[in-house]
Amino acid sequence: MKILIIGATRGIGKALCEEALADGHQVRVLARDPAKMTMQHDNLEVVQGDVRSDQSVREAARDQEVVCSCIGVPITFSPVDLFSVAAATLIGVVQESVGQKLIVVTGIGAGDSKGHGGFLYDKLFKPLFLKTIYEDKDREEELIMASGLDWLIVRPAGLTNGPRSGTYRVYTDLAGVTSKRISRRDVADFILKETVEPAHFGNAVLLTY
Repeated sequence: MKILIIGATRGIGKALCEEALADGHQVRVLARDPAKMTMQHDNLEVVQGDVRSDQSVREAARDQEVVCSCIGVPITFSPVDLFSVAAATLIGVVQESVGQKLIVVTGIGAGDSKGHGGFLYDKLFKPLFLKTIYEDKDREEELIMASGLDWLIVRPAGLTNGPRSGTYRVYTDLAGVTSKRISRRDVADFILKETVEPAHFGNAVLLTY
């Protein structure tokens, strides 16, 4: 499988890159600063560019079967637009390639997963520290859901640095669900399984143990 990963220098994107290469996929990474990509592999190609740039994304996405966005921003109290701007760019590019799939990682608390993160997260951490980030993630999800593309939104629970176990829960119906934790490598596991045998496209899924 040919996979473009955007946001692979850290976090879920880095785990996804490592696990995809371990599984034998061909991986292309779009990075603003390629020097931050310390991985080297025969099946890894790193290209310089910005997810806000139509030209950068178009060139990076050429001939790829799956485009996966794992972008993130540090905690901030200022307005955020990276996620929605990136979504608009990605949608425009993927619409040009018949059969190309779009996977976007958002997080617990985006869209209708709001209120399913547990008391401390829902009542304290998210409103105090992540308010502007999740306001833009909501806009991002709305754009993707209305795009008409073959899309999948992945909302991980609280993230850990644990191993890839392949054992976790996947929810589309959140009634009565409170998320717990999940490792970045198990988020990568789910994404890679979906690239090979799609089962949840057209849905926003919550991943948790």
